[in-house]
Amino acid sequence: MQPRNMSMSGVVDLAAVKAAQEAKAKAEQTRAETARQGGAGAVSPADLVIDVDEAGFEREVLQRSAEVPVVIDFWAEWCQPCKQLSPVLERLAVEYNGRFLLAKIDVDANQMLMQQFGVQGIPAVFAVVAGQALPLFQGAAGEEQIRQTLDQLVQVAEQRFGLTGLTVDADAGPGAVEAVEAEPVGPYDALLEAAVQALDAGDFGGAVQAYRNVLADDPGNSEAKLGLAQAELLQRVGGMDPQQVRKDAADKPENAEAQIAAADLDLVGGHVEDAFGRLIDTVRRTAGDDREAVRLRLLELFEVVGPDDPRVAAARRALARALF
Repeated sequence: MQPRNMSMSGVVDLAAVKAAQEAKAKAEQTRAETARQGGAGAVSPADLVIDVDEAGFEREVLQRSAEVPVVIDFWAEWCQPCKQLSPVLERLAVEYNGRFLLAKIDVDANQMLMQQFGVQGIPAVFAVVAGQALPLFQGAAGEEQIRQTLDQLVQVAEQRFGLTGLTVDADAGPGAVEAVEAEPVGPYDALLEAAVQALDAGDFGGAVQAYRNVLADDPGNSEAKLGLAQAELLQRVGGMDPQQVRKDAADKPENAEAQIAAADLDLVGGHVEDAFGRLIDTVRRTAGDDREAVRLRLLELFEVVGPDDPRVAAARRALARALF
């Protein structure tokens, strides 16, 4: 899948020349004040990934963005694509060694911040540089694309605002890195790890095959089932033209294939209830093989979101009413 806004081209539009000059001056003033107070000192790798809420946003994000670019990961516990993206961002935060700070914001607990940034779906990734917010991308992304975006962000932060990042205490590194990259445990570690790496690299076909290899030996493996559902969804969406898919769905409300494709896009964008509602409405309007195809795709999307999610339970009840 090609994530939206996967470039830093919007930086110039968001930061007009005058605003950039003012932000740079403010950042320089903040750094000078920090230096007069003895400097910020070195941080450990574990300090490069922080959880932020509304109460701490000004201190942890806005103020610190005068020292270092702050990348914001908007996520939620129920968001399966978030669970693929967040570990990649956390690992890269450590690897980039202080060139950016990763702030994780749970949208369920921080609705106001979500609204202020205009987040329409998750995962969504922004950056704040010298107090200025920059949209980076929305939706899942491969690691190579993420690296390209982060490299551009770091370059913009240094060249336009003079931000060179934080000093990291290398002696505190091993424990923090281990915390981010916990060792897997279980008989299918290698295959599951291969699947995750394939997802990180945007190789959704490889991830699908790796998960299927696990399920061939262990059909009840819940991690592989969930991973396969996610990988298959991302693989399907990867070849889509989103604008055309949306147009087809609007023009052909009775067409099962068009509605199924649009529901896939809804879910990848974090619009869970929209995806479920679209397919349930399509079940009501169709019959025969078309209705069965829609029902089966809806069940697959239930697997992606997870059986414990309350929206899945509600959608199952709605599906039953639509069928019977």
